[in-house]
Amino acid sequence: MASADMPDARFRGVFRDYHDAITRSCLRRLPRHDVDDAVARVFGVAWRKVDEIPPGDATLPWLYRIASYEVSTMQRSARRFVALKSKLNGLGTAPQQAPEVQVVQNAEQEAVLRALATLSDAGREVILLRSYEGLPSGAIAEVLGCSPQAARKRLSRALRRLRKAAGFPSPGVAVYRPEAAERGGP
Repeated sequence: MASADMPDARFRGVFRDYHDAITRSCLRRLPRHDVDDAVARVFGVAWRKVDEIPPGDATLPWLYRIASYEVSTMQRSARRFVALKSKLNGLGTAPQQAPEVQVVQNAEQEAVLRALATLSDAGREVILLRSYEGLPSGAIAEVLGCSPQAARKRLSRALRRLRKAAGFPSPGVAVYRPEAAERGGP
């Protein structure tokens, strides 16, 4: 294989192996109509930086990091568009619920989503990387550009804030539930 073909083959392998994971990640954060653009931007960056793509298990966290930047950029653009549109119309607009909230039927899930929305972007990101992407602390650290210890601390703080915002007790706190006691369970 000629050396000119190496970057192309490397990129095609990365695209083939990680396209679905990056698409799912963007689907959880953006409206459906913006997902293809975000994924294209992520892989556009990967193509331009094909020689910088880390090998092996470090590839996906690297792509997630790029995706988080692209998602943030698109979300900022959407907020600016809504603000500009409301100024032009002379009307204030109420924030629209995310599609995920519309699907949620369980009150506890709704509380978690409301609480998640109150967290900082950094807090949301670390929780989503752990909960939705299933990344371990080391991979989260790579995505965030920090040490694994710092990633664990950020995750711990974000989870504590999430529990408090959702009104859930801290782990290890016994909660008396009469209906469970009547059934003979915890």
